[in-house]
Amino acid sequence: MQFLSFIRNQTPGFGALAGDGIVDLSARLDIRDLGQALRQHGADALRELAQRHGPDFPLSGADGIAAYRPVVADPGKIFCVGLNYHAHRVEAGRAETGNPTIFLRLADSQTGHEQPLVIPRESTQVDYEGEIAIVIGQGGRRIAAEHAFRHILGFACYNDGSVRDWQAHTTQWAPGKNFPDTGAFGPTLVEARDIGEDQVLTLQTRLNGEVMQHADTSMLIFPIPELIAYVSTFTALQPGDVIVTGTPGGVGFKRQPPRFLQHGDRVEVEVSGLGTLANTVRREA
Repeated sequence: MQFLSFIRNQTPGFGALAGDGIVDLSARLDIRDLGQALRQHGADALRELAQRHGPDFPLSGADGIAAYRPVVADPGKIFCVGLNYHAHRVEAGRAETGNPTIFLRLADSQTGHEQPLVIPRESTQVDYEGEIAIVIGQGGRRIAAEHAFRHILGFACYNDGSVRDWQAHTTQWAPGKNFPDTGAFGPTLVEARDIGEDQVLTLQTRLNGEVMQHADTSMLIFPIPELIAYVSTFTALQPGDVIVTGTPGGVGFKRQPPRFLQHGDRVEVEVSGLGTLANTVRREA
């Protein structure tokens, strides 16, 4: 099953894909955000509700959705993992570490599939970072790595866009990761049960059709179960929380010459089994 969040008739909502249509879960639950629904009702209840009903409206066309939202627009927490592929760690000139590098992104910094990825007025150095995100379906604290998969609701594409000049102001990264509309998330959330625990996912980032990043999850320094175990040690994970698992080598600011995003650029993050997240870059007016 695939979940998505959308705008339709000027109203935010979420639902489940059913062929070329959408089962409108938000209308049935009177809840507008997937994260809240997961926390309030649980993933099993959402799945069962979707399976009991046919589509309420088409995905596209005159009666379809007007826009995609971030697939989880209201996560309680977004944990981003830095330097989790060797090639990116090397190009960034960073030493190996014994534990993951974790930083936080705010929910209102996110944008949806086919929505603008925005270069803020204060920057000329916005960069792409294609990644794979996981969404927690079953919360917990101190989750053992061997049990981690059962806590994952699903996977989605993510572009963890970086405002590099603000990221480099000091040794911490938060300002460069939290400008509005710089973290793209979607288009849908594919359930983990449809992917499988041992499936290797391939990630490719394209800029105006040119491949800039290519890697797969077998290349992660800290695999997804270890990330869940590590994060859940210092804080309790809740349904709807997001862990963005890291970007491969090939980012723009380490190219010679650097390749920062420009107004009108088209960025695509494609992950096997998850689809393609696409955004056109727009400079803030």
